[in-house]
Amino acid sequence: MRAAQITTWRAPLEIVQMDDPTPPEGGVVLKVLACGVCRSDWHAWVGADPDVALPHVPGHEYCGEIIAVGAGVKSWQVGQRVIAPFILACGRCGDCQSGHQTICATQAVPGFTQAGAYAEYIAVPYADANLTLLPESIAPDLAAGLGCRVTTAWHALTGRAALQAGEWLAVFGGGGVGLSALMLGRALGARVAVVDVVPEKLAYAKRLGADVVINATEGDAAEAVREATGGGADLAIEALGVEATTVGALKSLKKLGRMVQVGMPAGDHAVMPIPMDVVYSGQLAIYGTRGMPAHRYPSLLSLMDAGHVDLAPLVTRRIALSDATRELAAFDHAAPAGVAVITDFES
Repeated sequence: MRAAQITTWRAPLEIVQMDDPTPPEGGVVLKVLACGVCRSDWHAWVGADPDVALPHVPGHEYCGEIIAVGAGVKSWQVGQRVIAPFILACGRCGDCQSGHQTICATQAVPGFTQAGAYAEYIAVPYADANLTLLPESIAPDLAAGLGCRVTTAWHALTGRAALQAGEWLAVFGGGGVGLSALMLGRALGARVAVVDVVPEKLAYAKRLGADVVINATEGDAAEAVREATGGGADLAIEALGVEATTVGALKSLKKLGRMVQVGMPAGDHAVMPIPMDVVYSGQLAIYGTRGMPAHRYPSLLSLMDAGHVDLAPLVTRRIALSDATRELAAFDHAAPAGVAVITDFES
């Protein structure tokens, strides 16, 4: 198969020919129909993720068609179009049985702990515990665009912090996760303020329905959120993983507010100071989140399939496998608005 490999940190991905994968016991092989390019892939590309050893095929936001089924798989067959979370849980341990697959101790993570989906084919373990049938109404590029961005945002809003209709949601970071939180928040009936430093991203957020957009370069963003919302947001989403946005998200909240750390604090940002006095005096709740368990996919896909939310504007660039390096390098700076998805694996 044709695949893109990281062979040197920050160097252009090498397009190589590799052996086709075989299905593991309990797993399947997918023909990759589309794969998102995510900031988390950038963390792998720059060497900031300790799970990645070179050479390595990145890519964790994918959908595909089953072309081979391993021994022991009960629920799936060749020819079905499916999507999977980026955290592939075993499905058997106590955490999985309790519905908390994202903390499974024996999880596999394509693009990090195993070869990912910047390739024509990918092996997916634990198929019965992780795959979800992809509705015909959802195109592969959009399905891959859901990736970890939309699904993580959905779980943050509904599975962790229980966003309610009529609440104010403040989104710090207008990238893929932030735009996903915006659109999903609006679909849930919330009012949404988006904070970023890139005018083009703020303009795009406004076109997607943001009630308020705030440029953090023009003053105290947290104070601007408090002013715009009449005292502070009920829920803040941190969607970048850096100190400035984490602190801003906390300080933007009203008393008894909630904040979800969605952005991945990696590298130099793995340890950051936060204003615990604000947490204490405001009696705030802080949630961490990572991914979304497979059993929650139908709630999101049903929302989309029924036309209650249109996430198509999230995907703004459809690219070839050979263009993936350019998209990864864009994360060194303020990346363009929207999400890039690999849809052409032959060039």
